[in-house]
Amino acid sequence: MNSGEDRIRALIVEDDPRIADAHAQYVERVPGFTAAGVVHRGGEALDFLDRHPVDLVLLDFYLPDMTGLDVCRTLRARGHLTDIIAITSARDVGTVRSVLVYGVVQYLLKPFSFAAFRDKLERYAEYRGHLLDRGGTAAQQDLDRAFGALRGSIGGPLPKGMSNPTLSAVVDLLRGLDPDGITAAEAGNRLGMARVTARRYLEHLAEQALVERRPRYGGQGRPENIYHWNGPPSPD
Repeated sequence: MNSGEDRIRALIVEDDPRIADAHAQYVERVPGFTAAGVVHRGGEALDFLDRHPVDLVLLDFYLPDMTGLDVCRTLRARGHLTDIIAITSARDVGTVRSVLVYGVVQYLLKPFSFAAFRDKLERYAEYRGHLLDRGGTAAQQDLDRAFGALRGSIGGPLPKGMSNPTLSAVVDLLRGLDPDGITAAEAGNRLGMARVTARRYLEHLAEQALVERRPRYGGQGRPENIYHWNGPPSPD
C-alpha cells in the first residue's frame, strides 16, 4: 500500500479477504487516494481508527462480529468524525435511513463496477475539497456545491472530458433563470466557455431529464434550442 500525506487515507472494512484486497487495489487506482489499511471485523476497524489517522472508511455492513450500523454508532460515540462510505448489499430503506444519521456520506451497493467505485471516491474528494478550501467558514453556495458533489444526482458518472464543477456551474445558472430559459450560446457567454462546451453540458442534462429542450423559431437560419431547468429547485 502506498502512503502520502497529500492523499486521502481510506480504511477498507470487509469480511471477505478476497473482496477486501480488490477494494484496496481499487482505492490505489483512484488518483488522490491511498489504502491506509484493510481489516475484516468491526472491532478491528474500531481499534485501527483509535491508533491510525484515517480520512475515510469504506465499510461493509455484514461483518462477523457486529453490523456496519454498530460500527458507525460506536465510532461516533468515541468521538471519531471520520467520513464513511457504505459498501454493502443491504438495500432496505430502514438501514439506509439509519446510517445517514451517523454521517455516512455515500452508499454503494454490491455488486458494482470499478467505474462506479471510482465515481463515489471522486465525488467524495470533490466534496472534501470544497469544504477544506473554505477554511473556517463557508457560504451557502459553497455548501450547495459540496453536498451537490456527494449527491451525484446530476446524471451519475460523467462522460469523458466533462467535470462536476463545470456541470454544477451550468446547473446553478439554469436554476437561477426565469422561465424563458437559455440557449447554449447565451449560457456559454455567461459562464465564460465556448458555445459547443455549454451545449454539451446542456445536452447531458437533457438526457437525464433534468433539462427540457425546446426549439425557438425566429429570424433567419435554423431554430435554436432553448434549455429550461426541469429538475429539483436549489437546496437553499
